[in-house]
Amino acid sequence: MLDFLLEAFVTLFVTVDPLGLAPLFIGLTAGMSAADRRHVALRATAIATVVLVLFALVGAKLLSLLGISLPAFRIAGGLLLFYTAFQMVFSQKEPRDKSDADRAVTLDHIRDIAAFPLAIPLLAGPGAISATILAASKAPTLTAYGAFIGLIVAVMGLGLLVFLAADPIDRRIGETGRVVIGRLLGLLLAALAVQFVADGIKAILIG
Repeated sequence: MLDFLLEAFVTLFVTVDPLGLAPLFIGLTAGMSAADRRHVALRATAIATVVLVLFALVGAKLLSLLGISLPAFRIAGGLLLFYTAFQMVFSQKEPRDKSDADRAVTLDHIRDIAAFPLAIPLLAGPGAISATILAASKAPTLTAYGAFIGLIVAVMGLGLLVFLAADPIDRRIGETGRVVIGRLLGLLLAALAVQFVADGIKAILIG
């Protein structure tokens, strides 16, 4: 069981990559207060946790019932991620004072950002969902299955800690740093999105 849990943790941690999401979190929550960022972090990780736990419990049966393949999930997630990357690279920076920023960060905006793209597809993306379904199907015992659910919560907890630590990082890099990082990460996200789509198409063709 220990080998199963170690393999499952490494796979899930790599696919979620909570450490690599810190700069993305900073870019997506630019202009928000520390309290708003905490709200986004908590909501995003909670949503992602629920999604991954649900897929661990009924994911394989649900996909089979709907006739949806894992490669199709990967393609769909890649397309959504590319849309986000496009916005990050080509968004127009307009001067705005604090009151404008305060009005822009509404409760609906916070909820939207937390759900998409932070929770889905960044935290609970096609890779993480695929890894969750595959690992759950390999659980040797019911105890190992329950422990794997705990691993999902642990990895999401790491993601929450990374997001909560993003605010002091943001203060250090400044406005110019945010602009540069946002554009560079947009390019990286675009490449990642294309890779998701390519992997999905390749898997469909081979299958």
